[in-house]
Amino acid sequence: MVGVLVLLAILEGLLREDLVWRPVAIAVQVPLLIMLLWRRTHPLISVAAAFGGLGLLEIATTLAGRDSAGLYTMVGLLFLPYALFRWGSGRDAAIGLVVMSIPHAMNMVFNPSDPASTAAGFAFLLFPAALGASVRFRARARRRDFDEAKLLEREQLARELHDAVAHHVSAIVIHAQAGRLLAASDPDAAQRALATIESEASRTLGEMRSIVGVLRRGEAEHAPQRRLVDLEMLAHSEESSPAVEVEFEGDLDDVRPAIQAAIFRIAQESITNARRHARHATEVTVRVVADADTVALTVTDDGDASYFDADSDSGYGIVGMTERATLHGGTLEAGPGNHRGWTVRAVLPKAGRAS
Repeated sequence: MVGVLVLLAILEGLLREDLVWRPVAIAVQVPLLIMLLWRRTHPLISVAAAFGGLGLLEIATTLAGRDSAGLYTMVGLLFLPYALFRWGSGRDAAIGLVVMSIPHAMNMVFNPSDPASTAAGFAFLLFPAALGASVRFRARARRRDFDEAKLLEREQLARELHDAVAHHVSAIVIHAQAGRLLAASDPDAAQRALATIESEASRTLGEMRSIVGVLRRGEAEHAPQRRLVDLEMLAHSEESSPAVEVEFEGDLDDVRPAIQAAIFRIAQESITNARRHARHATEVTVRVVADADTVALTVTDDGDASYFDADSDSGYGIVGMTERATLHGGTLEAGPGNHRGWTVRAVLPKAGRAS
């Protein structure tokens, strides 16, 4: 874009018949267009250089009693107010607004016009700035929504992991008590109790490492932790359309409780998204397949593949599901299916994140 504007400015400077101070106009204004290259990284400097240069050129032509030597191509500098309010700080935006107003104010003083034209000129200058500010506000609001969705997901995950860790610690306490009672009469039983304690402690350590980095607020909830068998509940919920079919394959007995809860929550969120957004869907299929080390969840629907909107609540649901899978050492992918509908696929290690 910048290259095109520079080329047009040079052509205008060479071919425009009414242009005054042709060499000066080209030599001054073409480098100002090149400042667009730094509009994102150094928005205030770019604005100050570009509009300051235009102001100095306007002063020079006015003192010399000549018409303006401005090029029409300099309208491309309107990208700078947008960039300033999109990527610059609040302080930079305030300073830049004053700098941008200088050439316009000078033109009002030395070439006065009717109030309507003056107001239109200011509006023409401020429109890209307002557009940049609105885009910045929208991006910041969306980022804040994503952060809140991830935080809520981490809080829920922390509560579920709390239950799993509490279960392991309770087992350790029980075996420790049994080992102490049997230490004198049955040393072998005490040794087995110690081995069990070691195993449970190792599992507990793995669960606790999964919690590292998870921000929690409030007290942990002690509701029963969801398991894979609870997926059948989703198929028999009060919402009957679209219908939900759940399929299991492979050995699921050795899947850790925290992983089972994660699979359940991801499936629950995927079904909710399908029921809310999948137009013309008649069926949602939930398939859980386990192999020696991993368990894979695939949720598909037969609705219109175009239903997903990244700006909708379902977009935040994808963020939360991805966060949940990642914290357990797994992966999650979501996108249109091969033929129809939407597909969510998550693969998690049976034993959770490696310790």
